[in-house]
Order: sequence, then structure tokens, then C-alpha cells
Amino acid sequence: MSRRTAPALVRWTAYIAVAVVFAIACGFLANWQFARGEERGRQLALVEANYDKTPVPLADVLAPGDELAASDEWTPVVLTGEYLADEQVLVRNRPHGGTAAFEVLVPFLLDDGRALLVDRGWVAPGENQPDPDVVPAPPSGQATVTVRLRPGEPLPTSGRTAPEGQVPTIHLPLLADMVAGHQLETGAYGMLVSEDPAPATVPGMIASPSEDPGPHLSYAVQWILFAIMGFAFILYILVTERRHAREDAETRRPRRRDRDAEAEDALIDA
Repeated sequence: MSRRTAPALVRWTAYIAVAVVFAIACGFLANWQFARGEERGRQLALVEANYDKTPVPLADVLAPGDELAASDEWTPVVLTGEYLADEQVLVRNRPHGGTAAFEVLVPFLLDDGRALLVDRGWVAPGENQPDPDVVPAPPSGQATVTVRLRPGEPLPTSGRTAPEGQVPTIHLPLLADMVAGHQLETGAYGMLVSEDPAPATVPGMIASPSEDPGPHLSYAVQWILFAIMGFAFILYILVTERRHAREDAETRRPRRRDRDAEAEDALIDA
């Protein structure tokens, strides 16, 4: 191996190593996007399967103290009992109506003695204050309510808190501690569909889940293309460098004198 060949070999080994590492990173990112796309597909399939089902009694889907099965999310259920209006809580910073709105959470005491948290919808911040000016009250007395079941949310990782009477997220164990004198179900909560009797004013209805599959597939393909482009760029540099090397070699190579020119020079000298 010549002295000129050794540095080039080291350099190209480094180039290829960088390309391989870059391709591996792109592969992980593409796989992550594929996984997110599959999860989004499962969510859409679940909404398609459960969202418009005929409502059933709560006991058919959620036994006392149980966790909501993943396959039962969005299932509509019918509740009979009464709202515990005095235990109303607001969950803050919810994106509705183009603003950081509040969702209205009210425990519903069922005839069987347990309580299920109902998300009645959203209200906007006040005109001159961050809190809502008015929160529509739930029906008083005996009522029949239809809700779609949802799992609870985790506590915020940022550790943010909320003022008294509000919560930062729908974390059911936290809300259970705020409901005095009643056993609140912590395996699920209900997103309101309808109330009977219907009150004169109600919070804004929470929009149905989006049917957009998201950009995950296109992002995954892009990461794969980036990996291919990394190797293509290395190949381009290799071809370019070899062409320049040949051109340099041609420039340094001594030119052979034409035989006819040599003969003419000899005649002139003679």
C-alpha cells in the first residue's frame, strides 16, 4: 500500500462509517414513525368500531373497581342517577374554540351507589378574567345520561398544578380524592353525549375524534430516503474524487514529443 493510498483509505473508511451510522439512525426513526402510524391506525379502528354503537348499561362494560379495557374505549353507556353538582371541577388548558378552554367535570352518582366522572363539555375563559364567567349547571335531581367511556389521563410530567377547584389533567385518582363521601370510579370517565332532562344551557360539545391518520407513513418513507441519500452522497464524492485524481495525474504526466517534431528538430540542427 502506497503512502498516498493509505490516507485515502482511512478517509473513505471514515466516510462509509458515518454513512452507516446515519443510515442506522434513519432506520430507527423510520421504524418509530411506522410504529406510531400503526398505533394511530388502531385508534382509528377503535373509534370506527365503538363510537356509534347502541348505548348499553355501564355494568355491561365496566364492573365496579375495574379498569376500562382498551377495546371498550369510546363505547357509549347509559347512566341513571343524579349529578353531584357541588363536586364540580374544571380541568384547565384544554384546546377548544381556538383558546385554552376549560372542561367541566361533574361526578354522577349512579343508582347502584358508585360514582362516575362525566366530562360535560368545555367553556371558554371569561371576558376579563382567566376563569370562565359562567359554567352551565347540570340537570338537578334524577337524570338519564349517555356518555362515551374514556380512560383517565396521566399526571403532567412538568409537575404543573392548578388552582383550587381545578385540575391540570383528567387524572382519575387525583379527582377521586377531591370527591368527598363517594367512591369515584378510577378505571374510566364518561364524555357526555346527551342528558335527559336536557338543561337550558350546556357547555360546548367536545368534537368527535379526528379521522386523520397523520403524517407518520410519509415521515417514515422520508427517513428511509434520507438513509439512501447518505450512501448516494458518499458515492458521488467517491466518483468526483476519482475523476479529479485522474485529471491531476494527467496534468503531472510528462508529454511524449511527437516523432515527426523530433525529426524536424534533427533536420534543423543538421
